[in-house]
Amino acid sequence: MKFYFSLLCVLLLFACESQKERETSDYHTPFETSKGEETATYQETIDFYIRLAKEFPEINIQTIGETDSGLPLHLVTYNLDSDFNFKKIQESKTVILINNGIHPGESDGIDATMLLFRDLVLKKIPSPENTVIATIPVYNVGGALNRNSTTRANQNGPKSYGFRGNAQNYDLNRDFIKSDTKNAKTFADIYHLVKPDIFIDNHVSNGADYQYTLTHLFTQHNKLGLDLGAYLQNDLMPKLEQNLKENKWDITPYVNVYNTVPEKGFTQFMDYPRYSSGYTALWNTVGMMVETHMLKPYKSRVQGTYEIMKQMIAIAEVDGKLIKELRAKSNIETQELVNYPLQWEIDTTKSTIINFKGFEADTLISEVTGFPRLKYDQSRPFTKEVVYQNYYKPSVEVKIPNAYIVKKSNYNVIDLLTINQISFTRIKKDTILEVESYRIEEYETNNNSYEGHYPHYNTKVSVSTKKVQFNQGDVFIPTKQLGIRYIMETLEPTATDSFFNWNFFDGILQQKEGFSPYVFEDIASELLKNNKLLNEAFQLKKSSDESFANDWYAQLSYIYHHSEYYEAAHMQYPVYRVLSNFETIPD
Repeated sequence: MKFYFSLLCVLLLFACESQKERETSDYHTPFETSKGEETATYQETIDFYIRLAKEFPEINIQTIGETDSGLPLHLVTYNLDSDFNFKKIQESKTVILINNGIHPGESDGIDATMLLFRDLVLKKIPSPENTVIATIPVYNVGGALNRNSTTRANQNGPKSYGFRGNAQNYDLNRDFIKSDTKNAKTFADIYHLVKPDIFIDNHVSNGADYQYTLTHLFTQHNKLGLDLGAYLQNDLMPKLEQNLKENKWDITPYVNVYNTVPEKGFTQFMDYPRYSSGYTALWNTVGMMVETHMLKPYKSRVQGTYEIMKQMIAIAEVDGKLIKELRAKSNIETQELVNYPLQWEIDTTKSTIINFKGFEADTLISEVTGFPRLKYDQSRPFTKEVVYQNYYKPSVEVKIPNAYIVKKSNYNVIDLLTINQISFTRIKKDTILEVESYRIEEYETNNNSYEGHYPHYNTKVSVSTKKVQFNQGDVFIPTKQLGIRYIMETLEPTATDSFFNWNFFDGILQQKEGFSPYVFEDIASELLKNNKLLNEAFQLKKSSDESFANDWYAQLSYIYHHSEYYEAAHMQYPVYRVLSNFETIPD
């Protein structure tokens, strides 16, 4: 009898294991069926999540908005409670948003997240009770549909994959502020719907060779700032690294090195708001890009991406309440700041020492070009102490105004403010207000096209206070609101990713009216006779500037530019700073 009972137990155990294996095999992904050599196509990916949503109540899939490809974006959500009302979820649970396929050739996250959601519903990994995981399965839909096997020349698999550019050939990870694409506008809709506490964007790196499969690129902690930035640097990142190490996954900060070797030291990548994690940081979301190493086998890269997401979920389960408290605190404290940093530089007084696992490299003579070339030798691994410069400090700051006013003619800017849920009111009637006004004094412009623009940089302004006529419908934007970082980064022209630097206001840079010298000669003469201060300044410049003294046109132009004939709009930045102490426009 004991024998039959033992045999029955063995058979039941075998049946359970067989059932478990059958369930897993029922939901195998293209990555698994190809033994780690292939990535799912766009349609295979969406079909996979649709099936999960039909068969498991913990999964929800919805379409949101448009992309440049003509197809919508999808949002897939896992919640153990099968509740997908994000307003309710945000009150009680930590929310993680995972973005995949922003560069579809970097497909690791697409496959790893499919495995993650499958394993959550099949209970192959612990189901988080206090954390909700949402994902955009494939963000760059157009790039994913443009499938090939050659454009990732430096990458070790998969066999075929999508293309970096989207349907309009934009790099979507440079588009979060300027939002030229429908993808970026829809991402803003998703982000402000989900309001994630943690954001993960899955990528594959380029650059140096080293031993690690995994690297992380967290949003820069000084830029994130306050207690939340300190938690990211001193708690979350070390916990993630330790958890991965305990599970036999080494990880290092993103190796920001090109055409040299990492052991010489490297700096933390500064994720400005054009990038996904820089954009999400504007609302105090803890952001991380996963950067697997291009030369590692595809199978191990996907497995590593899976593991890092799994460990981040585990941390969120424990620290989620703290993260939400720190975010709420930061949301309040950013609205109480007096000054805002617009530019950053490396803080050379601080650095971190990393025990870096790399490969020795030699400089050889290229058989192709005949010039010196770098060649890593994977048979000569090393562990060396490397200086990692991961501290930044503000190099340019500005006093935060009470509000900004944007003329209603700048509807493209107003549209983006609306999409990003920036609160503003419309001026009800024509009025004159005393405001702080910027004049563009200097700027440089990229000579080559960059993501559909010729961006400006090294922008400098002069400031004056004056009374300006505003009209009904112009937009009044208080700064004391959750989107204060977005407002400052976009409307302050000297900020790296300001709307000015992204060419939104280039119309002011071209002078529309001018003068004919033979006509203006007489006018200039009268101006000098009737304006003593102008005459004195003109004579001083002639006596102190030889080139000016020898250039008749420059002299006439000087007088013109300092007269009432010179158009006020030229170089006048059409966004105004309100310093008066009121939160809404006075009637």
